[in-house]
Amino acid sequence: MQIEATTVDDYISKLPEGRREAIQKLRKLIRENLPEGFEETLSYGMIAYVVPHSLYPKGYHADPKLALPFISIASQKNHIALYHMALYTDPGLMEWFTKEYPAYMKTRLDMGKSCVRFKKAENIPFELIGELSKKVSPQDWIKTYEKYRNSR
Repeated sequence: MQIEATTVDDYISKLPEGRREAIQKLRKLIRENLPEGFEETLSYGMIAYVVPHSLYPKGYHADPKLALPFISIASQKNHIALYHMALYTDPGLMEWFTKEYPAYMKTRLDMGKSCVRFKKAENIPFELIGELSKKVSPQDWIKTYEKYRNSR
């Protein structure tokens, strides 16, 4: 389910009522906790937090015109999604997240490579997402991304 929007606020205004509050809360938490240097934008039809070209001129390998993606949040057809690229590329961060998750939620962790899916808004571990958002600076993400890209 892709929402046609031109700004983050436009995206949020088009969300179904039941999802709007959860996405707004995720957005607020991420913005409050992300280290300085990331920028908020719309990318691939989602709210995205990226390393801007001013910090990483190469941009995203799949489309260098786009800034380097880091975290995205989206309202999908059957769930709210949090995409955190460092979970996929940093085994230590993934281990931390999967070990911490049960301390915050009693529901099973529904996760793909970098995508954490929440079928119900009340099952989002907001405090844990805030902690996760603090863990990687733009400079750390650039190093991890380049290491991962070079190893492939």
